[in-house]
Amino acid sequence: MINKWFFYASLTLIIAFLSSGFKPSNLDASDWFLINKDDGTHYLYPSEQSNDYSNLSVPYTGKFFIGYKEAIAHKESQGKYKKVNSLGYMGKYQFGEATLKTVGIHDSSRFLNSPKMQEKAFVALLSKNKSILQDVIDKYEGQVVAGILVTESGILAAAHLGGPGSVKKFFKYEGKRYFRDAYGTSIRSYMKEFGGYETSGIVADSNARVK
Repeated sequence: MINKWFFYASLTLIIAFLSSGFKPSNLDASDWFLINKDDGTHYLYPSEQSNDYSNLSVPYTGKFFIGYKEAIAHKESQGKYKKVNSLGYMGKYQFGEATLKTVGIHDSSRFLNSPKMQEKAFVALLSKNKSILQDVIDKYEGQVVAGILVTESGILAAAHLGGPGSVKKFFKYEGKRYFRDAYGTSIRSYMKEFGGYETSGIVADSNARVK
């Protein structure tokens, strides 16, 4: 009986000792994720300074489609849904009115104030451009043209910038003629910067519209 009592007492002491070794030393003093305040509940990360995060270049989305569209959005508008540039291009992905009409959007004001519509418009335009450029994708994907490894995502990004016609001309002249937008950004740079992303889920559809 004594031996059994001694065994359980010893076991209890060992467990207590080990548990104390894994206890956070200052848990109550360090709000880490979710805290409650008088004005509501909000998230508190290791730093409350937004600049600590906006300057990071961590590709946490990798080469997935979510990373692709957010990378293009950052390049186009810093990801701002309501941005309108000096040439009148609108939204997170910087659509012109003529391009909006091709995907079935005729109310630019409604478009500018609807993040959901803007996301759908981006996918619809990718579908249309993929349909138009399918022959180019099939012919050149995996090849090196003008020093760039050609990929489907790069071709579609270049088409978003300069239109599918400019992309076809780029390959027609084997990348020797550079086509740029009004701000001097070349489709070659888009083809390179946004190459290698996952866009196989985009269905080629010449009649793609935002519903």
